[in-house]
Amino acid sequence: MKFLAITLITHRPDPVTGVWKSTHERFREVLEHAVLAEELGFDGFGVGERHERPFISSSPTVVLSHIAALTRRIRLFTAVTTLSLLDPVRAYEDYATLDHLSEGRLDLIIGKGNGTAQRELFHVTPEEQWDRNAESYEVFRKLWRQDKVTAATRFRPPLTDAEVWPRPYQRPVRVWHGSATSKESVELAARYGDPLFSANVTNPIEPYAELIRHYRERWEHYGHDPAKLAVGAGTAGLFVARTSQEAVKVYRPIFEATLAFQRRSGLPVVFETVEDFVERSSALIGSPGQVVEKVHRYHERFGHSVLHVQADGDGLTHHQHRSSLALFQSEAAAVLRRELPDPPFAWASVLPEPSPLPSPGPALRLPSGTGS
Repeated sequence: MKFLAITLITHRPDPVTGVWKSTHERFREVLEHAVLAEELGFDGFGVGERHERPFISSSPTVVLSHIAALTRRIRLFTAVTTLSLLDPVRAYEDYATLDHLSEGRLDLIIGKGNGTAQRELFHVTPEEQWDRNAESYEVFRKLWRQDKVTAATRFRPPLTDAEVWPRPYQRPVRVWHGSATSKESVELAARYGDPLFSANVTNPIEPYAELIRHYRERWEHYGHDPAKLAVGAGTAGLFVARTSQEAVKVYRPIFEATLAFQRRSGLPVVFETVEDFVERSSALIGSPGQVVEKVHRYHERFGHSVLHVQADGDGLTHHQHRSSLALFQSEAAAVLRRELPDPPFAWASVLPEPSPLPSPGPALRLPSGTGS
C-alpha cells in the first residue's frame, strides 16, 4: 500500500486556539509539511484546488512547482484538479510544465469540484458541470498523448490540428478520478481504464463502498483487465498516539470545535460524538495497532491500494502533529505496506534519473550608471 499526505490549504482560525495565521504563513506551512512528508517516507503529497472560502488552493500548479523544487523523491498529486471549471488547453500547459519541473513526479486526481461559489465564479451551471468535466478531460487526455489535436468542443473553441507546448515529460501522466458519491466520475474512470480515488471523508463507509463496487462492475463492462484496477481512498482525520485513550483525549477538543462550527454553519452533522467519529468514520484516531486494524477493515470493502491522510494538523500543536505523522509512518504504515498490496503499476515513472540543479553562476553586475 502507498500513502499520501494531502492538503486543501484551508485558511481559517485554528479550531482549538482560535489563532488565524496569515496567508503567507499558511503557504509556508504547506511547504514545510511537504518536506516533512518526504522526510518521513510518505509516497506522495497532494494539493487540492478550490476557488472559494475558506480555501487558498486556487493555484495548485504554482504550489506544487515550489514543492517540486524543495523535494526529490515524493510524488506530487492534485487533489483534485477541477477540470469542469478550467480550459483544458490552459490546464494542459500548466501541468505539462509542472511535469518537467518535477522530473516526471506528477499524478493528477481530477474531479467536477464542489462548491456553489466557485462554480458561479466561473459561470458554470450545475446542469452543465458534469458535461464540462467529461469534455475537458477528453481534450486534456488527447493533448497529453497527441502532437496535434482536433476536437469538436461545446464549452471552448474547437481545436483543429492544434499543437500545444510544451510536450510532456511523462507519456502519459497518470490520472485518477476523484469521486464522493456521484456515479458520473466512476463512469468516466471506468470508460478510460483510469484509477479511482474515493473521497471517503464525510459519511460512514457504506456509500463509498457501493460506489467502488459500481466502479468494478463498469470497469469489467468496458473490457478492462480486473488485475489492473486501482482504487485510492481518503480519511477524515489523523491522530496516532501510543494509546487509544491518549489519542481520543487529544482529538476530542478538535472534534468538538469542528462539530460546533458545523452546527453554526447549518451543515449536516453525521457524527454526534468523538467516540462515534472514531468508530464509524474513516478517521484514523488511536494507537498504531488500531489504525492498522481500521485500514484493514476498510480494505476488505474497498480493495484500495493507496490511502491519503491529512497533511495539516488543524487543532494539533506542531509537536503533536509531527509525532503523529512519524508514528503513523513508522508503526502503522510500515505494517500496512507489508500486509496490503501496492497499486498494479509502477509507482515511480520509468524516466531518466533527476538531473542535478545547476550551480549558481557569478552574481550579475549592472554596468555603471544603469538604473535599477
